[in-house]
Amino acid sequence: MSYRVDRYFIVDIKLRILDITTIEKFDSKKMYKIYDEWPNIARKSFESKQEPTDFQNIDHIVFAGMGGSGAIGDIFSAILSKTSTHVTVAKGYYLPKTVTENSVVVVSSISGNTTETISMLEHAIKLNSKIIVFSDGGKIEEICNEKNIQYRKIKKYHSPRASFTSFLYAMLHVLKPIIPIEENDVIESIKSMEDISNKINSKKISKENPSIQIAEWINNSPIIYYPWGLQSVAIRFKNSLQENSKIQAVVEDVIESCHNGIVIWDKKNDFQPMFIKGQEDYEKTKERWKILEEFFSEKNIKFQKIISVSGNILTKIICLIYILDYASIYLAIKLKVDPTPVKAIEYIKNKLNK
Repeated sequence: MSYRVDRYFIVDIKLRILDITTIEKFDSKKMYKIYDEWPNIARKSFESKQEPTDFQNIDHIVFAGMGGSGAIGDIFSAILSKTSTHVTVAKGYYLPKTVTENSVVVVSSISGNTTETISMLEHAIKLNSKIIVFSDGGKIEEICNEKNIQYRKIKKYHSPRASFTSFLYAMLHVLKPIIPIEENDVIESIKSMEDISNKINSKKISKENPSIQIAEWINNSPIIYYPWGLQSVAIRFKNSLQENSKIQAVVEDVIESCHNGIVIWDKKNDFQPMFIKGQEDYEKTKERWKILEEFFSEKNIKFQKIISVSGNILTKIICLIYILDYASIYLAIKLKVDPTPVKAIEYIKNKLNK
C-alpha cells in the first residue's frame, strides 16, 4: 500500500470513536458527510461546464486569498514550483509591487465577503492587472459584475474549509489554459482520493482507519515537520487542527528547524513531533529525516510519520490533506468538541464589519 502511517512507541490504540452515532452527537452540522464526498465533489468540479479563462501574454500569476482560500493558493504554488511559472501567493490587504499589467491575479474568497481579499481585488483593479475571481457570491460577486471582471461562481459546501475540493478542482479546470498542470495528473489525484476515502471515511470506523490512528495518537499540541514541496500540507493540517479540533499546532520546515527549532527538545515539553514525508523526498532531506528519527528515539520522545502516496505532486498533496483533515474531525470527536463552530473567527469578523 503506497500510503501508510508509521507509529512509534504505540503499543495499543484504544478506539474512543465508537460509531457514527458518537460522531453525529458532536458534529452537529455533519461536516464529516462533506468529507465523505470529497472525491465526488472534486470530480464534479473538475468536469464542470465553467468556462476556462482565456488570458494571453502573462508572465506572473498571483493567488490572492485568506484562510481556506489562501490555502488553495499555497497548493497551486507548490504544484507550480516544479515548473518555470512565476507564482506569488498574496495574503493580506495589498498585492506585491511585482504585479503588473502582464500579471494574472487569481482572487478566491469562498464566502465572497472576506475583508482582506476584497481589498486585494480592489488593489488589482487599480494596478490594471488581469483578474479572475472565484467565490460563492457575496460582495466580491457584486464588484465583479459592476467592474466587468471575469468571475466564476463556485458552490460552497458546509464551510470554507470543507469546500476545499470544490474550489480547488473548479479552479484547476478554469485555469487550465494558463497553468502547466497535466489533466492526467488531476485525474490521478481524484482516483487516489477515491482509494483513500475507502480507508478513512465514516463507514470505516475502526483501528485500521489511518485518520483515526492519527487522531488517537494526538494528545497535545503537535509540531508538524515538513519537507520542501509539502509546506501547503503542513499549513493546512495546522489550520484544520486549530479550526476543527480547537487545539494549537506548530509547523516547522524540517531543514530550517535543524538550525533553530530543534533546540526546544533539549528541554522537556508537551509537544508531539509529527513528520509529513514525501515518498520521493530529496536525498539530503531523507538523510535529515533519518537523523531526526535517531535524535527523537535516543531521547525516548514519541513521534509519528505520515508518508505520502506515490504519484505526481498534486496527488501527494491532496491525499495527505484528505487524510489529515479527516484526522482533525475525528480528533474533535475524541475531544468532544463540535468541529464546525469558529466563534473566535466570527468575533473578529463582526468587529471588522462594524
